[in-house]
Amino acid sequence: MVPRVWCARVRGIPREDSTEWPEGLDRRPPSRRLATMPRDEKLDHLKRVPLFEKMGTAELERLSQLTDEVEVGLDRVLAEQGTIGHEFFIVLDGHVMVLRGNTPVRTLGPGDFFGEIALVESVPRTATVRAEGIVRLLVIGHREFHALMDEFPSVRIAVMDALAERLRRTEDGSSLLKPR
Repeated sequence: MVPRVWCARVRGIPREDSTEWPEGLDRRPPSRRLATMPRDEKLDHLKRVPLFEKMGTAELERLSQLTDEVEVGLDRVLAEQGTIGHEFFIVLDGHVMVLRGNTPVRTLGPGDFFGEIALVESVPRTATVRAEGIVRLLVIGHREFHALMDEFPSVRIAVMDALAERLRRTEDGSSLLKPR
């Protein structure tokens, strides 16, 4: 079994530059890391996420540094219902299917995101999310995000405000799976 190394990863696959690959294991992961997108483009994607919209420039710049860009293939499970979540995803290209049990709930596409609760608390995922073809994503890990909140305490306040707003909307009848 591949050991869990902390970095933004997809389902426990270490980064290609990780030193913690088991001996003899092929270092080419099923999801491949992409060339880094331009900094401004990454910042634009992050700014569009309600969770991050109240962050200042310095905080967003640092978050951008902690964010990985990955590409996954058809039927790749990115989040599995009932398992503890460790990553937050922003869909850049392609589509993912959100399922509760085996029932499709919603399709997410470019600009949509999922896994925000995993950034602040290690709790079981409420749905399974599966790639519906080749999908390009930004991935932010739980530990990196907590390091950001420690470095910039204002981020913690901004995140709690955004989560409270989503909770209020949920109580008004909308779904946590729906972006703003």
